Amino acid sequence: MAKILVVDDEADLELLVKQKFRRKIRENVYEFIFAQNGEEALEKVKDHPDLDIILSDINMPVMDGLTLLSRLPEANPMIKAVVVSAYGDMQNIRTAMNRGAFDFVCKPVDFEDLDLTMEKTILHVRQLQETIKAIKENNILKMYVDENVLNFMTHKEFEGSLMKNEVVDATVMFIDVCGFTAITEQVPANTVVNLLNGLFDKIVKEIIAQGGHVDKFMGDAVMAVYRGNYHLDRAIDTALAVKAELNKVQEINAGEQVFKPEISVGINSGEMVSGNIGSASLKRLDYTVIGDVVNVAQRLQTVAKAGQIIIAEHVYHKAKESFKCQSNGEFVLKNKAKPVHTYEVLE
Repeated sequence: MAKILVVDDEADLELLVKQKFRRKIRENVYEFIFAQNGEEALEKVKDHPDLDIILSDINMPVMDGLTLLSRLPEANPMIKAVVVSAYGDMQNIRTAMNRGAFDFVCKPVDFEDLDLTMEKTILHVRQLQETIKAIKENNILKMYVDENVLNFMTHKEFEGSLMKNEVVDATVMFIDVCGFTAITEQVPANTVVNLLNGLFDKIVKEIIAQGGHVDKFMGDAVMAVYRGNYHLDRAIDTALAVKAELNKVQEINAGEQVFKPEISVGINSGEMVSGNIGSASLKRLDYTVIGDVVNVAQRLQTVAKAGQIIIAEHVYHKAKESFKCQSNGEFVLKNKAKPVHTYEVLE
């Protein structure tokens, strides 16, 4: 639905617009808002940030339409204005265009022509909105994706490569922010999200510093994958660095709760399938890793207590020369016939 602001001091224009566009109003194609002068229009723009276009007269009391046009970029640069005026001489048209008007319709209004002009203007605004959205998504992508990957994505072979699956030797790590769920019922949603994002930011920085890849965020947990040389050592170094970083964070007062950020970590290493997983028909695909190694890593995280970094026995034998570990007992993990002996990484 397009939201349109009509700015005109003629008292009968509101009724006329509602009559002429009654079908599209009823079908939720258009929603109209009305103002009687430029000053009132700027207040409406402030109250309705989702406005798409403005239909504005030129000659109005308090603030005329040309002045309104000059103020619009500051109020909302995404809104496009169509001038609807009896002043159809070239000088007024040129002045309106120079002040940012998208189009010009003369009175008396031909409502079919006005409708076509509105459709054209709304389409232009939608294209602008999509462009801005794409720019924002691209900027977010740049935050988390290596520049070489972004360059590769512009090549023709990128689309075909997305469908390639392979078995890789890698390390996967699940980091959960402990006790976070308990505070979500105590504080406003914005506070919860900002707090969690702040903690995630600290975690992500350590993952990137060790050459890891943030695979996905899962509620209040992060899944990361490490490939290449010393991938297991780099994953464990990340977990220890995150643990040390969060130890520096002061207690957070959240409603009636006092929250001290801690993590529980599960790490596993070995062969896993790497591929584009999801639904092609929905265009929802994640380039991720799957397999028993990944499943065990997640289940190790679920048995880890606050402050613990837990690994399986076969990982311990790979890591014991580089890290101090201690036995953490046996646990029955889902889909495992035998209990899994676990170890805690201390330092």
